[in-house]
Amino acid sequence: MVIAGSRSLIAAIFMLTIRLITSRKERLSTASPVFPTNFGALWGAALMNAATMLIFVAANKLTTAANVILLQYSAPIYAAIFGWILVKEKPKKEHWVALGALAVGFYVFFKDGISAGSFIGDGLALVSGVTFALFSVFMRMQKDGHPEDSILLSHLIAAAIGLPFAFIAPPVFSFTAVSGILILGLVQIGAASLLFAYGIRRVPAVQAMLAAVVEPVLNPVWVFLVTGEQPAASALAGGAIILAAVTGSSIASTRRSVKE
Repeated sequence: MVIAGSRSLIAAIFMLTIRLITSRKERLSTASPVFPTNFGALWGAALMNAATMLIFVAANKLTTAANVILLQYSAPIYAAIFGWILVKEKPKKEHWVALGALAVGFYVFFKDGISAGSFIGDGLALVSGVTFALFSVFMRMQKDGHPEDSILLSHLIAAAIGLPFAFIAPPVFSFTAVSGILILGLVQIGAASLLFAYGIRRVPAVQAMLAAVVEPVLNPVWVFLVTGEQPAASALAGGAIILAAVTGSSIASTRRSVKE
């Protein structure tokens, strides 16, 4: 919880700085309002993202990492349903095909790594998939505004919840720990949040969730490059299926939007 709160605090400071700079430029270049007006979607996305980050941390402590990733990334299915209901963006044929391929790819990817986890841990991981999907849908509802404000707010919420745990379990400060938290805050969720907010304005929630599943697929690639650990053949095969599904749906959606 301290790690989650610390990285969110760093990300919030980073995003707030960027937001203030861009807001000033917008005020100078246009008379239109630069702050959000859809407060329901703003708070909905913020609460769902904060919940996702905190639940994910808790789930990782209660079940296996593979189970958590697999269950959380059921999010595209929920995003397709919630996006259809709340944003009226009906999933296209390529999205349904990609979701099917995704299921196959994840099975192949994790078939050697899935193990029996705890009921509570697996349940929390499944809930994090639902909150992750709702986060993307509420973000999509702000496509004409500033969805990054929701992420900034979510990090402030996560920091407010997570940091007080430092009084229960005081952290040990070291160069490695502090630099790790800075990298997590600035790169892993700071810069990534801004990129996600930029992308969600331009693609449906289900497509955003499909693209997000590339994250766990690339994990063994980074591990191999940094530590030399050889990925299993099943991980490479499953990853190839998932990447093909995401890329194919993106290309099909782009061609469809050009024709329309």
